[in-house]
Amino acid sequence: MAPRSTSLLLTPLRAVLRRAGVSRPVIALVAALAAAGLGYCASPSGRAPAHGQGYTLEGRIVHVADGDTVTLLAREGQRRIRLASIDAPETGHGREKPGQPYAQAARRNLESLVAGRTLTARCYEQDRYGRDVCDLPLQDGQTANRRQVADGYAWANTVRRGEYLRDPSLPGLQREAEQARRGLWAQPHAVPPWVWRHDCWNEGKCAAAAQAR
Repeated sequence: MAPRSTSLLLTPLRAVLRRAGVSRPVIALVAALAAAGLGYCASPSGRAPAHGQGYTLEGRIVHVADGDTVTLLAREGQRRIRLASIDAPETGHGREKPGQPYAQAARRNLESLVAGRTLTARCYEQDRYGRDVCDLPLQDGQTANRRQVADGYAWANTVRRGEYLRDPSLPGLQREAEQARRGLWAQPHAVPPWVWRHDCWNEGKCAAAAQAR
């Protein structure tokens, strides 16, 4: 929550306390405690941080759902993490939403990098699904995000003119993986997940999507 918003919320509280005859020092103390509570609700341990404010989450990776989504067990509970700046092949979600080639290979590759390990995620924000959008640093100084792209199991997320791309090194790593035909780049028609979601899942044109690039 922005400081200005907090101040606006506390103004009516101060007025009520003055009318009740509460002394100035007590009013100041109550306002400070209320501001601290509001700040907690806007913190990573409560809800999403203010726009542009980064935060960290430390814990053990207890589940790898797919090539770009994991579950981290932090001190305050489980947190679902969406790896920032990348997009991995989609796994299937029933007959109407079939998965992409290399989706399970991408999941297994990420699993080999992070499963069971205690990591400190560097996070940017929460997405509309309530997932923390983060980089996952590894012990060798790289991030799991970069490794997924370099190993050929994810795309640099350049959709919407790079709106979601926070790591500028990823397009170069993707080009190297493509030239070396690593991972998913071994297939003749590698379809970006955002194209697959639109053409196959939304439009029902899965055969055409499989040939798109």
